[in-house]
Amino acid sequence: MTGVVAAGHPVTAEAGADVLREGGNAVDAAVCAVLASFAAESPLTGFGAGGFMMVHRGEETVLLDFFVAAPGTDGVERGAELVPVPVHFDAETVQTFYVGPASCGVPGTAAGLEQALARFGTVPLAELVKPAVRLAREGAPVNAEQAYILDILEPIHARLEGTRELYAPAGRTLREGDLFRFGELADALERFATEGSEAFYRGEVAAALSDFVVQHGGTLGPGDLAGYEAISRQPIRAAFRGTEVLTNPPPSSGGILIAYCLGLLERLGEHSGPEQLVAAMGAANDARGEAFSEALYGEGLEASLLEPGGLDLAAGDLLGSTTHISVLDGDGMCASVTCSNGSGSGVLVPGTGVILNNMLGEEDLNPLGFHAIAPGRRVPSMMAPTVVLRDGEIALGLGSAGSNRIRSAILQTIVRAVEQGMAAEQAVRAPRLHYEAGVVQAEPGIEEESLARIEARGVPVLHRPAINLFFGGVQAVARDPSTGALGGGGDPRRGGAVATV
Repeated sequence: MTGVVAAGHPVTAEAGADVLREGGNAVDAAVCAVLASFAAESPLTGFGAGGFMMVHRGEETVLLDFFVAAPGTDGVERGAELVPVPVHFDAETVQTFYVGPASCGVPGTAAGLEQALARFGTVPLAELVKPAVRLAREGAPVNAEQAYILDILEPIHARLEGTRELYAPAGRTLREGDLFRFGELADALERFATEGSEAFYRGEVAAALSDFVVQHGGTLGPGDLAGYEAISRQPIRAAFRGTEVLTNPPPSSGGILIAYCLGLLERLGEHSGPEQLVAAMGAANDARGEAFSEALYGEGLEASLLEPGGLDLAAGDLLGSTTHISVLDGDGMCASVTCSNGSGSGVLVPGTGVILNNMLGEEDLNPLGFHAIAPGRRVPSMMAPTVVLRDGEIALGLGSAGSNRIRSAILQTIVRAVEQGMAAEQAVRAPRLHYEAGVVQAEPGIEEESLARIEARGVPVLHRPAINLFFGGVQAVARDPSTGALGGGGDPRRGGAVATV
């Protein structure tokens, strides 16, 4: 095996694997797979989304930040309110998302993919875009997991003209076995191949996006788009069980909270069972207050949370719409990239192939309240593409979908792979728990005795009947530093798939 791709849909993974077969590197494959996901995983990602890519090559590891920015630099006043829409993950779990034009932030995927390819790629964009164009024009197969996502997001898609007809072309929401076609996306992909990101930020597409959103009450002005750029950042580094974990730095919030939890687990003992995980998650929840949210944009947050003197072990008393792609090539280069449209705003701008994000309406990303992020600033994100090094060599590359559950999903996968020695596939498939708002939610398979002890300390436990995409969608690739053997794990919660070369 000379390469491996883990992604949220089989055709996404195969698109990336084909690039590796033709001699492309991990970043080439990741860019191709991301573009293919625009068609195969359309409700979760696209040109209206934002994201992050972690690239490890030799002794260099860099994080490319192309996440959504808050609009408003043009001074456009908001003319509409956010629209609350409840989304039912199952009979017991409901999460409210806020959508509509007022929820649309500045998208970043076109700028980010272009920068990643210019800096690390070897294959022309015109070649990498071809599988995505074919899928968008001829049809991408709707599998069971994508059908489930379309079903639960139907209240958002059905609200506005455009997404309503796109996802229910015959008056019925697409089902498993159907083909999803998006001709305008195919046109947008071809435009991206010939014009690059310029069209999406300063050209015809940019003008159409801004005009449509502003006319319908949003604040996405032309200056917001023209001033957007992808940013290169230094990853956060955290030691865990003899490895070095590199993850997404501020102003994103997910990476630093994962690193904080790993530091707590390191100090709580050699075994990270359910009780220890709940303690670490509780400490991270407590740390995420108003001061934390503002400190994401300043200096010193890493030192205050991650240095030994900054770790607060008081939590020991508690022991008492996103997609991810990971790629490893035969030379040890790793690309881990997470993109998200949130739940989607429901806003499909006519003639552009762009469904805009709803990041300004995601409660998880706006802990200080809606419209509180200053114009031009990045929206804080839980997304945290991550790599794990052992003795300086890549051992694991991973990331996850899952809103606020991203950090718990990545944390538990690292614990299973690094501490417990599981293969990537086992680590991804292992049952998960999540602790938030005073309640532990647990998938089947979590040790019942530990959950009973947690309940005995007064923490309610909700026993979920089956695995569910509520608990994230981790896609992971792994390399054994001693043998060079490659492996991967695709999350069954999100229809994840692994393709090898």
